[in-house]
Amino acid sequence: MVAMAGRPGSWGGLALRAGQALFAAASVFIMFFSPGFASYTAFCYLIASMGLQTMWSFGLACLDGYAINNNKNIATPILLSFFVVGDWVTAILSFAAASSSAGVVILFQKDVLFCRRYPQLPCGRFEIATAFAFLSWALSATSALIMFWLLAPF
Repeated sequence: MVAMAGRPGSWGGLALRAGQALFAAASVFIMFFSPGFASYTAFCYLIASMGLQTMWSFGLACLDGYAINNNKNIATPILLSFFVVGDWVTAILSFAAASSSAGVVILFQKDVLFCRRYPQLPCGRFEIATAFAFLSWALSATSALIMFWLLAPF
């Protein structure tokens, strides 16, 4: 087994997964408590994607914690294949959701000046939730690449 930072069952892997789950949950929390988000499909997609990212990352963080606590090696080829597929799917979904939400936020703030016309619209919250989604995606893409590199020798 390659001793790579971020591999499953290591402290680096636990930190990556915990960061993914934390940023995704923060994005969902901020967006969910922003009035009017449900009127825009991109923001609903962001909540769905970040909810999936939160569950996936939290589940794997628990698995990493179990492996660390019990000194188990969970980096078998079958599990790595499962992790690769799951990480790539969630990374692609979260990037698409964050990008579409960023597009709507830029449209509101810069192009149609929606945020100036309707000050009751929480554009700042939308922007922060989107930023957290991008941070979650960055950690998720890092995990996906690490899993792919770990699976390559098998």
